[in-house]
Amino acid sequence: MNKDIMEVVKEKYGQAALRVRTGGSSCCGASAATQCGDPITSNLYDASQAGQIPEEALLASLGCGNPTALAQLNLGEVVLDLGSGGGIDVLLSAKRVGATGKAYGLDMTDEMLALANENKGKAGIENVEFLRGEIEHIPLPDESVDVVISNCVINLSADKDAVLREAFRVLKPGGRFAVSDVVTRGEMLPEIRESVLLWVGCVAGAMEENEYRNKLASAGFERIDLEPTRVYRIEDAREFLAGQNLDVDAIAPLVDGKFMSAFIRAVKPQAKACCGPTCCD
Repeated sequence: MNKDIMEVVKEKYGQAALRVRTGGSSCCGASAATQCGDPITSNLYDASQAGQIPEEALLASLGCGNPTALAQLNLGEVVLDLGSGGGIDVLLSAKRVGATGKAYGLDMTDEMLALANENKGKAGIENVEFLRGEIEHIPLPDESVDVVISNCVINLSADKDAVLREAFRVLKPGGRFAVSDVVTRGEMLPEIRESVLLWVGCVAGAMEENEYRNKLASAGFERIDLEPTRVYRIEDAREFLAGQNLDVDAIAPLVDGKFMSAFIRAVKPQAKACCGPTCCD
């Protein structure tokens, strides 16, 4: 990851973790002790899921979707969450894979890792391990994971190709990639994109949807699918743009419907069977 971007992300998420640990919310500038009341991060987890985890894990969520609700997870599987933050998706995944499975969380922010481990202790879930590291350099062996999930984190990386290659590397043959992320639909002028980024939370690097598909294919993935889960309209932008000295009505036609949260699925191909006496030499 570009070092400047990395430091900005680490600072942002470190501050979010500290706010949660002192009784606040992870939301940038928010004062409510609940999830952010914005169209990206709000109402992602239902009451039954929220009841399974410590409140601090929910408050620390800065995601744009709910990969644990959409991903297929089976008993006994190994799950890896890229950019695990306060641990909400790791803890929920650990419950779904059961005692015979395992859920890893990977994060580069010390404050978030500390919060995640506190939440692990409060939840009393044993089949969880939080790892310190960067999503561009995953500290796990080749072919060691059944499912890779992530929640609005890959867009933050300055080297998305490296992230997707690493996800492919650690997945077992037939393993699944199942992430929530913010993507764009169609090209936009740079100045429009920069303005819109003021209201897309702190998401600075959302990819165009076809670019996302192409990068997954280049990494080796197959059965690539991108399913919009929330398409953001100009009405969603108004509270973000308030006080930013921007003309909301002027940019509305150029941004309405162009940003969305999406659930992105892909599969690592199965290992090819040997088809002759010399093909495996």
